[in-house]
Amino acid sequence: NGYHHRTEMNKKIYRIAGGVMQKDGKVNFNGATNVDVTEKTITPMGGFPHYGEVKQDYVMVKGATVGVKKRVLTLRKSCFAQTSRAAVEKIE
Repeated sequence: NGYHHRTEMNKKIYRIAGGVMQKDGKVNFNGATNVDVTEKTITPMGGFPHYGEVKQDYVMVKGATVGVKKRVLTLRKSCFAQTSRAAVEKIE
């Protein structure tokens, strides 16, 4: 069955960030970018629809992924070298 076999290939990873709360109890504002330096968390006001607030570490991926939102997803490195213009785009 597909329960343990959710593997995605050729997804572009935009950001890997830590959770909202640090170990000392302070809030980690992890939603700022180079362009928008406002101190904010990644969760929009009111939370994400049908998900809620992001409190743990997260990975921001371009595009869609299959399956239920809160189930584990395995990301693996591509087997072939990516040569398309979209694949070699530099991400900051």
